[in-house]
Amino acid sequence: MYFISTRGGEKVTGAQAIVQGLAKNGGLYVPETFPSVSADELQSMAEMSYPERAAFILGKYLADDLGADYLKEACEKAYASFTTKDPIPLIKVDGEVGLYVLELFHGPTCAFKDVALQVLPYLLKKSCEVTGVKEDILILAATSGDTGKAALEGFRDVPGMKVAVFYPDEGVAKMQRLQMCIQDGNNVCVSGVKGNFDDCQRAVKRLFASEEFNAKLADKGVRLSSANSINFGRLAPQIAYYFSAYVDMLTSGQIEMGDTIDFVVPTGNFGDILAGWYAKQMGLPIRKLVCASNRNKVLTDFFAKGVYDVKRAFHRTMSPSMDILVSSNLERLLFEISGRNVELTAQRMQQLAKEKEYCITQKEKNLLDKDFYAGFASEDDTVEAMYEIFDEYGYAMDTHTGVALAVHMKYHEEKEKEDPKDDTPSVVLSTANPYKFPQDVLYALSGNDVKDSFKGIKRLNLLTAMKPPKCLLDLRYRPLRFKTVVANDLAKMSDLILRFADGEIVPVPDKE
Repeated sequence: MYFISTRGGEKVTGAQAIVQGLAKNGGLYVPETFPSVSADELQSMAEMSYPERAAFILGKYLADDLGADYLKEACEKAYASFTTKDPIPLIKVDGEVGLYVLELFHGPTCAFKDVALQVLPYLLKKSCEVTGVKEDILILAATSGDTGKAALEGFRDVPGMKVAVFYPDEGVAKMQRLQMCIQDGNNVCVSGVKGNFDDCQRAVKRLFASEEFNAKLADKGVRLSSANSINFGRLAPQIAYYFSAYVDMLTSGQIEMGDTIDFVVPTGNFGDILAGWYAKQMGLPIRKLVCASNRNKVLTDFFAKGVYDVKRAFHRTMSPSMDILVSSNLERLLFEISGRNVELTAQRMQQLAKEKEYCITQKEKNLLDKDFYAGFASEDDTVEAMYEIFDEYGYAMDTHTGVALAVHMKYHEEKEKEDPKDDTPSVVLSTANPYKFPQDVLYALSGNDVKDSFKGIKRLNLLTAMKPPKCLLDLRYRPLRFKTVVANDLAKMSDLILRFADGEIVPVPDKE
């Protein structure tokens, strides 16, 4: 299978797309055609383990380049690091109203990014072999909290690879910051940026596009690749869990083959929900993809009005991984609804960069309305949804999943008014372990407010009886390795990366 850029000009293999991460013209790679999964193939997935299911779906895109056997081996190794027998369990919360939660947070960093970033190093390593790349690979990523730690952990001490992460200094939760700043490994670099996630993401994209910066790296025998969902190798493993959830509902008798279901996705950078849209294009019977935003509701407004407008206030919320105004993966969806018009897609991205907005046509909006429902949740809405589900069902969730539940409740009410007999089940994607955000979760469930994250973990444990992950408990006693915070300045960020590529930045734990 070949991949093309959303902005035209390139046609590459899957291995090349994974190694490059971002197209040379700044576009994102998309499959030249969408592969299909038949009803018989879907039924056959019932007998597979999750790693086998993931390898099967990945194979639809990458088997030509990387080999089906290699993909199976890679997925087996990647998901062996997860803490549950089923890496991606589907939990029935309320069978009467058809509410399910797909838990994506049982990987080594307690967030859904592990599902892709435990696999990506295997995909990238093999892609380098296939394409004949001899240089060291420097993974450069911007993070709103979870991608950074998952990338650092996934690529830690992988031979021939380095990983550098920029995060917004005041825009991640304490547990997320600690997870990144204590990171082990001799090939890792972490830095805060004085700004928000959009500033980090914008700078990383500019570095990818800079011929001068890439030439300096090349002189050091290093080339860039990405761990953000702009890299198709990061996006592709996420498609698999939509299929797996559907198959689990089939095998448990909750639905019959061909029945449609809804997926509710807490959304920031749009990669997670785009993976669901890709699954639908491959033939998965999805009725609606529910796009759930927090107070930074740029996506909700876009789906409602057909105008993407980032000229607005940026809010820091209790769901920081969704505190994003520029959703990079939306470009892939724009490309598709425009009829794969590369000139129009490039023009819109230029408009967004210069004028901070762009518009779509009514015809394009109608296409979106067929597949998506969009809503947002305030902080109060989120707290109320988290409390209500815990009070009624004893199920605790993190704040991002709380946003999704709050939007699901609004969506469900609307559908009930339209058709009281509508019994289409909904699967809510749960993207993080509640203990990653213990203070906010504790406040939502009990009204108690504590200042210290680790006291929050202790009290949340007493309230819910959920076992806290050891990897989060251990953060309390780990010394910080990384304390660097740079200005939102491309030259300074570039200099930091170049020094890291030279081996100058190898932090050691403080002796304090």
